[in-house]
This record gives sequence, C-alpha cells and structure tokens, in this order.
Amino acid sequence: MESKTSRIKFLKQLTKINKPYFTIVDIKKILNLPKNSLYVTCCRLAKDKDLYRLKQGIYTLDNSPQNIQYIANTLYFPSYLSCESALALHGILNQIPYTSTFVTKNKTKKLTLGGQTIEYHQIIPCLFCDYILQKNLYIAIPEKALLDQLYFVSLGRAYLDYDELNLHELSKTKFLKLSKKFPVRTQKLAKELVKNFGKISITVK
Repeated sequence: MESKTSRIKFLKQLTKINKPYFTIVDIKKILNLPKNSLYVTCCRLAKDKDLYRLKQGIYTLDNSPQNIQYIANTLYFPSYLSCESALALHGILNQIPYTSTFVTKNKTKKLTLGGQTIEYHQIIPCLFCDYILQKNLYIAIPEKALLDQLYFVSLGRAYLDYDELNLHELSKTKFLKLSKKFPVRTQKLAKELVKNFGKISITVK
C-alpha cells in the first residue's frame, strides 16, 4: 500500500466499519496481506499517523482522550467512568486526573491505551448502578461518582483532595439517598462531606 490513493481507500474502508478501534483481524480483512506484511504495514501507517496504536494488535483513527475513554469502556465491559475522572467531567473536581478510572463488576485491572493510563476498580455488584450513557460513554451521575470515590477512599485504595471539590450543584437529597447503599464507613464520610454541599470550594479536616 505505497500510493496515497491506496491509503485513502483503505482508511475509508476502516471508517465504514464504524468501530472506535480496529484489531489486526479487522485490518487483515481489508488488506488481505500475509501476517508479516500486515504488521509492517500497520507500523508504517502508525508512524505516518494514519493510524494510532493503542496497544499490541489494537489501532484507532482517533486518539483523542475522549475516544480512548470510549474504547476503554468498550474493551472491559461492563464498566462505567467514575470517581475522579467522572467528577472532573461533571465539573465537580477542579483537577484533571492523569488516569481514567472506571468502576466494574469484574476484577480490578490496569492498562495503558495510547499512552493513557486506564484503571478499572472492582466494586460489589449491588453498587454497580446509577450511571448514564453520555456521548457513547457510560458515566456515573455526579453524586454516584463522588460516592464511588469515597468508597475506595474508605478502603484505602484511593485519595480525594477535598480542597479541589465544587459541591454547589450537587443534590444533597440524592447524595444521601444513594449513600445508604454503601457500607457504613462510606456513609460516615458522606455525612461529613454533605455538610459542605452548596459551597463552591471546601476544606474537610
């Protein structure tokens, strides 16, 4: 696939597949090349940035953070974006996390996609709830994202910078109602935190 015309035709065929990412199998169906030639071609396309290599054998046409999160959501299913990652997207957390954090009923897992760190945190099945589909991405509602973070904080598996929280638009009623599903340790953190709802920035000692 040396000519520009061939590349354009190939990329159009990939687009028609309508997937957020492509495997070697997908690409082989289009190019019909021997295995060695196939990998050489993929490396060449990635070097020229016609394709982006996410991990071994997986490529995408769009390596934006949003698309990578969508792909991460698709690769390890069921899962939904939550904790600090969802809080940042909802405008509750001022910081932008370097890691995209998902909640899952599956085993805890960590991987790298396109240079971005993805973490999947296992939660008990009864707490795998209260998420929505937003722009093709499953994401926790704001109150649930905060409770998920507090849950992992209570287990010593996460940290939350309370000074970076904007809680003025969260529903106190919804937050307390959802917190009743969580273990007692999480409920205690939630009751302490809810005192600051309505404030743009907080400090919890």
